[in-house]
Amino acid sequence: MSDVAGWLSSLDLALGREDGAAVADLFLPTGLWRDFLAFDWTLATHEGTAAIAAFAGRQVALTRARNWVTSADAGASEGFISFETAAGTCQGYLRLVDGKALSFFTVLDDLRGHEFPVRSRRHTGMVGDAQGRNWADLRTAERAEMGVTRQPYVLVVGAGQSGLAIGATLQLLGVPHLLIDKHPRVGDQWRSRYKSLTLHDPVWYDHMPYLPFPDHWPVYTPKDKMGDWLEFYANAMELNVWTETELVSARHDAAAGTWHATVRRNGEDIVLQPTQLVMALGNAGFARQPEIAGQDLFQGQQYHSSAHPGGAGMAGKRVIVVGANNSAHDICADLVEHGAQATMVQRSSTHIVRQSTMTDVLLKPVFSQEAVEAGITTDRADLLTASVPIRLQEQVHRQAWAEIRKAEAPFYDRLEKAGFKLDFAEDGAGISGKYLRSASGYYIDVGACEMVANGRIALKSGSEITHLTKTGMAFADGSHIEADVIVYATGFGAMEEWVARLIGEDVAAKIGRCWGYGSGFKGDPGPWEGELRNMWKPTAQDGLWFMGGNLAQVRFYCKLLGLQLKARFEGIVRA
Repeated sequence: MSDVAGWLSSLDLALGREDGAAVADLFLPTGLWRDFLAFDWTLATHEGTAAIAAFAGRQVALTRARNWVTSADAGASEGFISFETAAGTCQGYLRLVDGKALSFFTVLDDLRGHEFPVRSRRHTGMVGDAQGRNWADLRTAERAEMGVTRQPYVLVVGAGQSGLAIGATLQLLGVPHLLIDKHPRVGDQWRSRYKSLTLHDPVWYDHMPYLPFPDHWPVYTPKDKMGDWLEFYANAMELNVWTETELVSARHDAAAGTWHATVRRNGEDIVLQPTQLVMALGNAGFARQPEIAGQDLFQGQQYHSSAHPGGAGMAGKRVIVVGANNSAHDICADLVEHGAQATMVQRSSTHIVRQSTMTDVLLKPVFSQEAVEAGITTDRADLLTASVPIRLQEQVHRQAWAEIRKAEAPFYDRLEKAGFKLDFAEDGAGISGKYLRSASGYYIDVGACEMVANGRIALKSGSEITHLTKTGMAFADGSHIEADVIVYATGFGAMEEWVARLIGEDVAAKIGRCWGYGSGFKGDPGPWEGELRNMWKPTAQDGLWFMGGNLAQVRFYCKLLGLQLKARFEGIVRA
């Protein structure tokens, strides 16, 4: 069993005997089994042989896994796998060290009898309607009925990329859905952001599910172009969306197993009764603006970065930007390019990763044109990425960032000489650690770092803000910076804030924190969970789900959340 095929044969024998201990014996003592819906209806990583034995012992008889196949070459120590269970067809990836599993990833791909209607299973497009209606008539009728005379099974709050992705999955799987969004048009979430914004990740990483960007799409997408694409996507995927609609409140009726969700549309309150409620409002809560003594005295403008219109019209103005992460850097660079005098106030250290490093080092092996030409499709790249459990990710990224810090030392030295405080996450895990733990504390450099290093963006770091004056900002070291405008690029709260406001403090307390995995590092207290808290999986509140993350996460996890909702819609899963 020294190769993938041999290991799978041994696994099949152990599963056939329903012997959890024998299954665990196929793993290293510190081995990891990451399972996404294939063996259990949740997303979880089981670490160490004791946990793996217990998991296998509980789930083997229920799962009935069989027909194990691998595309790995004979003698290979890692490779893609496929198999079947009682629920459907599955995929995965196996990594071996000395014949034992270092990591084993298993994921449900399709529900038996409810497969995704794609490729060879696509619909014919022929419409046979007793009333003589064509496709356009049926779409018009569905949109008119959903939420009015027909209740959605799933109500999705938010129609940004997260909401649209889960909506598209539900539409393909035939689950009645309704998306609501406060903006006038789909895509306005992006159009309304500061003028200079362009996606920091490359196109190969940012495809939406089921409908990738065309081959001529730019490497980095401008915000308004992204907004227009999302509007097109909603129409192409035939989603049911109510714009200019907000969730006012929601209450779960445990006896009925439904939600009473009050939404405000065109000034009218409407009560919807979905069975499932998906919060797709991004991976953050409300704008976080610090309270500073003297804010009522300052005679200029001050506002949160989420309200920043862009640098146009600010030529000659003195602008303080409080913060040193993504938004702060982008806003400062935009201000300078429009002739303003920008000062960045750094309150704590920041992790910096150059965009070229993201594209050409970290993402290139699986998300790049070279990877595509080597046969690594987006689906395969997503599977490879997900196949690495978070515990293993930490180790891999610590090693990668140790090498990057050495290779790019001159770049980082210039920033530090300018007074900029750097970090690479507390344990050296870099941007992956920062993002998965707290989704903050980093900047993907698209040019602003050079402005900081050469002084075009003034920097104030190493001294606390004490108060505002009529004309500016004072610091603990006795210095004072004059300003006409203060922008607070100070981030956002956590997702559970939306639950507290719209559903109730009691439900927010019941589900606990969203995001992070219990690493014990800054912003991510323990205990260790091994997967992101409450994301894309059942929560402690029946019928409440969270959909969020970056575009790559949205693309991959929308399918998993959709499969869970479909399984409940069809009665395959009762809980």
